[in-house]
Amino acid sequence: MTVIVPLHDDDPALLERLASARLAGDIPLVLGARRPPEQLRAAVATASSVDLAGIGWTTLTSGSSGTPRIVLRTPASWEQSFAAVAELLDLAGPEHAVALPAPASSSLTLFSLAHALGGGPRPLLGDVATADCLHGTPEGLRRMLEAGTPPRLRAALVGGSHLDPSLRARAEEAGIRVTAYYGAAELSFVAVDHGDGLVPFPGVELRVIDGELWVRSPFVAAGYAGVGGPLRRDGEWATVGDRAELVPATGGGERLRLLGRADGAILSASATIVPDEVEAALRTVPGVRDAVVFGLPTGRVDSLVAALIEPENSSPSLSELRAAAAERLAPAHRPRRWYVGALPRTASGKPARAEAVRRVLDGEVRPLER
Repeated sequence: MTVIVPLHDDDPALLERLASARLAGDIPLVLGARRPPEQLRAAVATASSVDLAGIGWTTLTSGSSGTPRIVLRTPASWEQSFAAVAELLDLAGPEHAVALPAPASSSLTLFSLAHALGGGPRPLLGDVATADCLHGTPEGLRRMLEAGTPPRLRAALVGGSHLDPSLRARAEEAGIRVTAYYGAAELSFVAVDHGDGLVPFPGVELRVIDGELWVRSPFVAAGYAGVGGPLRRDGEWATVGDRAELVPATGGGERLRLLGRADGAILSASATIVPDEVEAALRTVPGVRDAVVFGLPTGRVDSLVAALIEPENSSPSLSELRAAAAERLAPAHRPRRWYVGALPRTASGKPARAEAVRRVLDGEVRPLER
């Protein structure tokens, strides 16, 4: 009988345990050691309660409260992209080593661990001095450059958020060939950018319908365990609701231009944060009447998670809000900037997120500092 095998991303023997689970025909579920324990227990229980026939891998999305969404994958949905990834990195086998700065509970890193079990580059989760290549987020690449580039590093595959052109240039000056890509936990690889714009990943077809990106791909996940998510299908085509357009390229052909999530999700480093979910958690904090959550642009990651809190009477202190967020939210989803005041609202009484952002950016609302 196929069973879920819970593993933790800080386990030094993680790769061996992944290999053992897959060899036994079981399904590993890699859990983030920093997530609240209740989230982890709920994730294991949810994944164990569904039909797992044909499933080989489970990955957690960056769920912010309650049970994170659990994406179910067939083995083939990753294996069919191994050859293309090896070609992008120009490093095909275990004689090479790939640095993986993101936690192993992220789908980005877990993919590379699966690739390693399938004959790909040897994964390096700690000491990366012998790395030939890197697979990580832009922030992971930035930190590696700041720490001193490993002498053998010559290729980087960068996803999870937008790659700033200056960071690409800095890496290339260090002798690193950079390939950026756009993907999603549910879709895997969708498009790649060698420096002149996003084009379809090998084996993937793209189309934009009413401003929404759809893909036809062998890499799409089978679905979810428990609570569903943004993945939708129409025959052979699938979408997670990203807004996009196809624009003419200078040298001919088209390039994919991403316009953000239709649901207003915040992209912050390697995580995708759904504001509604964070707001629901914050409303359970004593003293908080209502909350609106939004992303503030920064130079180092796509957005910084921020929250405007409307208090019941007296406002909770900054330390109280931070402590409450730590109890309720995964690390990436905890607001880094806090503001207190009356929420702007629409005519129907709903919080007006865009107006809240404008007030903060215009300095009409000051950050909470104590």
